[in-house]
Amino acid sequence: MNSSELQRLCNWLIGGAWSSLEPAEMIADFCERLVAAGLPVWRFGIFIRTLHPEIFGRNFIWRQGGEVEIGSVDFEILETPEFARSPLRIVFEQGVEVRGRASDPDSKRFPFLDDMRAEGATDYIAVPVPFLDGSIHATSWITQHPDGFSDDDIAAIRSIIAPLARVSEIISLRRTAEMLLDTYVGNRAGARILGGQIRRGHTDTMQAVIWLSDLRGFTALSDRLPAETVVAILNHYFDCQVTAIRGHGGEVLKFMGDGLLAVFPIDEYVGDAAHVCARVLEAARESRASVEQLAFPVGDVVERFRFGVALHIGNILYGNIGGGNRLDFTCIGPAVNLAARLEKITGRLGRTVVASEGFANVCHHDWHELGEFPIAGFSKAQRVYGLAEETHALVG
Repeated sequence: MNSSELQRLCNWLIGGAWSSLEPAEMIADFCERLVAAGLPVWRFGIFIRTLHPEIFGRNFIWRQGGEVEIGSVDFEILETPEFARSPLRIVFEQGVEVRGRASDPDSKRFPFLDDMRAEGATDYIAVPVPFLDGSIHATSWITQHPDGFSDDDIAAIRSIIAPLARVSEIISLRRTAEMLLDTYVGNRAGARILGGQIRRGHTDTMQAVIWLSDLRGFTALSDRLPAETVVAILNHYFDCQVTAIRGHGGEVLKFMGDGLLAVFPIDEYVGDAAHVCARVLEAARESRASVEQLAFPVGDVVERFRFGVALHIGNILYGNIGGGNRLDFTCIGPAVNLAARLEKITGRLGRTVVASEGFANVCHHDWHELGEFPIAGFSKAQRVYGLAEETHALVG
């Protein structure tokens, strides 16, 4: 090992690995510098556990002569036989190193190492990477050198862990912030918050389709079922909409009891208004089908559900609104107010989907005019439209 090159590598990490903009680029640069310093590493992996409701962790795998492979695993991996017999399980659970030399019979207990030996691996070591919050992450190091890793090689690996942990933790914290913001406020809002748009009153005007929906009979449902059951029903019910909304370019802004507020921005990146409205209508149809198929057993009874969604297009004020140091990234404006009023009409008319005149005029479809309705807070009655296919269903 070249000690001066190793020190330069440590200094580079301590300085934030500033020459690499993306995690995969940083890992590739890091490994190439290690090889240049004399460490005979053939394959390197770093495994970072994440704070995410569905994803257990992410992994970055580098091999000599190849690009960095990025993957993620969900929490189901913890129940698999593969993880039970993985050296990384020991690292995560006990925070200790695990060594697996090709010549060591004890390494046979790890099936993963058999696969690596088939590719010419001679030595393996997994090293814990502790973060400042006490969480344990992991690195794995594999060589094809005939003699495996030397004592000096192992010492070099151990010396690099602390600076590697610090820069990895910084990258991980930023990604965690991005994921949490995406989970709780949505991707577009999260990007703006991370970009520094955090002061009260920071708002933009945006043209968008507004989606406002709620579950029929939710008050009665909440009264006769245990709270835990109601929460489970709501989660399944929202799944029926969120998948369709996000799949068609929308962003969920807020859950309000059984209500859901989403927006579909209209700009040069996603297409014109007609294109966006067509995607919104498709999302509404998909949601309707999913809710109709939703069946939730409660004792001897199978609960079935209906919902209503109002669609409107207009300009909204989108940004930070709140009081004191408690802010909410949301949207307001007359267009949102109208959508909320229209959503109430869906229940009165027994409809699943209703649209404003503005939405129906842009989204060319077989609409059925439902009439004009006085809307609280608006000086003029509003013309409302429904899907012709729902008219046929009601008649039949």
